[in-house]
Amino acid sequence: MERFQVNRTSKIALYAAIIGPVQSALGWIIAGSMWPGYDQAKQTISELASPESPVKEIMSTFFVFGGLLTVIVAIYAKSLSMPARVAMFVSAICTFGLTIFPTPLIGYSTTHRVFAIASFAISAGWPLLALRRSKTAAFAVRPIPTIVGTTLQAGLAIWFLATWTDPAAVNVGTWERVVAVSQAAYVTWVIVSIYLNDRKAKVAAL
Repeated sequence: MERFQVNRTSKIALYAAIIGPVQSALGWIIAGSMWPGYDQAKQTISELASPESPVKEIMSTFFVFGGLLTVIVAIYAKSLSMPARVAMFVSAICTFGLTIFPTPLIGYSTTHRVFAIASFAISAGWPLLALRRSKTAAFAVRPIPTIVGTTLQAGLAIWFLATWTDPAAVNVGTWERVVAVSQAAYVTWVIVSIYLNDRKAKVAAL
């Protein structure tokens, strides 16, 4: 029998994608619970890593860990198109950037905001670069699921950014957490989908 030769998504990428949304939520839950008076609904996740934060090292570590997981997925999810993998890698760089340039509790850091906005935007739009029209492609990267998913992710990101820039908003933290976990969970869904599709293709080729 001919050996199965297509590039496949490694279990390493699968594990990294599954851990992604879990660590995303655990980061702000753990760090926020250790800061007396911190309001998860009103305050942003970035404030947990601000220079004045008593838990800055903890939150910064989770940020870096999340970026590393994204890098791992970008490298080992070989079934994804190269443009999608490059976009994910750039998203990880943005995560590192917003960690290196934290936002202060009073005022804001323009550099941090640029990296944060870029991260949210890329994380919402990368699925379009992974789109495949082939009937043998994984369900998550086919046109309709991709368009619906990207529209939802973009809508959530835009809503958060609009709330973030509104001085009167009292639920910025809530929306940021919804977007952060949603974007990480979308990566999980796509990677699980292509991983299972790769296994199906391998069995069919044997």
